Amino acid sequence: MWSRYILVALYLWTLICALLPASSNGLVRIGLKKRTLDVQTIKAARAARLAKFRGTSLKSMFDHNNLGSSDEEDIVPLENYMDAQYYGEIGIGSPPQNFTVIFDTGSSNLWVPSAKCYLSIACYFHTRYKSSKSSTYTVNGKSAQITYGSGSISGFFSQDNVLVGNVVVKNQNFIEATREGSLTFVLAKFDGLLGLGFQEISVGNATPVWSTMAEQGLLNDEVFSFWINRDADAEVGGELVFGGVDKKHYKGKHTYVPVTKKGYWQFSLGDLKIGNQSTGVCEGGCAAIVDSGTSLLAGPTSIVTEVNHAIGAEGVVSTECKQIVSQYGDLIWNLLISGVQPDQVCKQLGLCVLNGGQYVSAGIETVIKREDREESSVGDTALCTACEMAVVWAQNQLKQKGTKERVLQYIDQLCESLPSPMGESIIDCNSISSMPNITFTIGDKPFVLTPQQYVLKTGQGIAAICISGFTAFDIPPPTGPLWILGDVFMGAYHTVFDFGNLEIGFAEAA
Repeated sequence: MWSRYILVALYLWTLICALLPASSNGLVRIGLKKRTLDVQTIKAARAARLAKFRGTSLKSMFDHNNLGSSDEEDIVPLENYMDAQYYGEIGIGSPPQNFTVIFDTGSSNLWVPSAKCYLSIACYFHTRYKSSKSSTYTVNGKSAQITYGSGSISGFFSQDNVLVGNVVVKNQNFIEATREGSLTFVLAKFDGLLGLGFQEISVGNATPVWSTMAEQGLLNDEVFSFWINRDADAEVGGELVFGGVDKKHYKGKHTYVPVTKKGYWQFSLGDLKIGNQSTGVCEGGCAAIVDSGTSLLAGPTSIVTEVNHAIGAEGVVSTECKQIVSQYGDLIWNLLISGVQPDQVCKQLGLCVLNGGQYVSAGIETVIKREDREESSVGDTALCTACEMAVVWAQNQLKQKGTKERVLQYIDQLCESLPSPMGESIIDCNSISSMPNITFTIGDKPFVLTPQQYVLKTGQGIAAICISGFTAFDIPPPTGPLWILGDVFMGAYHTVFDFGNLEIGFAEAA
C-alpha cells in the first residue's frame, strides 16, 4: 500500500518540476527563439540607429525599463533577431498580457502598443495592451511623445503591474502608444521597448522599471548583466540577468570603470588600436556609452574610416576630402611639423571659423543643434569636416615618421573609404582571416575584437555577404567624440551594469 503512495508522490513531483521554470544557482531561465541574419535586417538596424539619434539631442532619446527578482537573481531571456535585435518577453497587467520588447540600455521608458491605437497600421501587427482586461490598471493619462528622425510614437502614460519571469513590479508607469508613425515599427519583430537607462533621460521623468524594482526591494543586488550570444545558429540568443551575474556567462574577472555621466551608461574610453597601431584620437580619453539597443559599433568618422580602410571595407568617395588633400595638403603638413596644435590647423587655414567650434559634415547625422550651424554654409561645413579628418590622419602618420608624400597619399586613399552613414560597408568574406584585430582600451586594459567578432556575415557560399560592424556617427565637442558600443562589442564581452555603485564591468564572454 505504502509503495503505491510513494510512486504517486514521485510522479506528482516529477510533473510539478517539469512545469516549473528551469533554474540553477537561483537563476530563473526562459528559452529563447532564434532567427538567421539577412542584409535587409542590417539595413533596418542601421536605419533604426540613425532614427534613434537623428535630429535630437542625446537627452531626448527614448528609454525603457528593467525587471528583477526577489531575494535571488532573475533572468530574462533574449531572443536573437538576426544578430540585429535582442528581445525578450514581459507581461503587463493582471492577468499578464504578454509583450515582446527590446531591452535597451540607451533609453529609460517602457512603452507598448495600446488597444486605443486605431489609426496606425503598425499597431495592428503587434500585441496591444488592453487596460480593461487588467484588474490592477490605474489611470494616469499624461500625454507622452517620443520623436525620431524618421517618425515618432505618441500616446499616454498608464500604471499597472509588470511581470518578468516570476517577478512582479507593482504600479509601474509606462506609455501606451496610440500612434506609431514609422514603417520601422510595422516591420519590427518586437512590440515595444523597455529601457535600462537612468531616469535623467526618461521621457516624462518616469521612473525606470529597474529603479522601481530597487525601491520595492525586489533585487538581491543592484545590478543587471547582459550575455549576448553572437552564434546565429545557437538555440539561445542570450540572457539578461537581474540582481546579479551568471558565472557561466563569462571568463576571468570583470574590469570595472565608473559611470562618468548619468543618463546613458557612459564611461571614459581610452586609445583605440588597429592591429598594433594607435589611432591616437582617444589617448586622452573619449566618451563612450554601452547601448544594447544599437546593433553595431558607432564612432567618429575619422576613426571608422581608418578602421574600414584597414579591413578593406568599401566606402564612398568624398569630393571635399580629396579637395582638402589637393589644395591644403602641403599647408596642413607644414603647420603640423611647425608645432601648431592639431585642433588649430583648420582654423588657421580659415576652413573652421564658427566660434572655434567644430563643423560637422552635412552628410553625417549628428546631435549638434541646428542653430549652432546656421552661420555656416553646407559647403563650408563639409570642407571643415574634411579638413579636421585629414589633420587627424596626418597627425597619426606623423607619429609613425611617414614622409609627406606617403602621408598625403594615405589620406587620399582614406578619402575613398569614407563610410556611408546610410549604407553598408561591404567586405570581402575571403579576406576575414587576414584582417587586423581592433582593440579598445577600457580601464587601462585592452579589449580586443577579432575580425570574426566585428564582421557580420549573411548567407552561405557564393551568396555570402560580409558587412563591417563599424559605422560612422559624429558628435562634436564638448560631448564628443563619442563611441557607441552596441551588440557587436557586447557579444564579445559580458557586461555588468551596476547602478548601486555606478560602474560598468566588462569580461570576456563565455
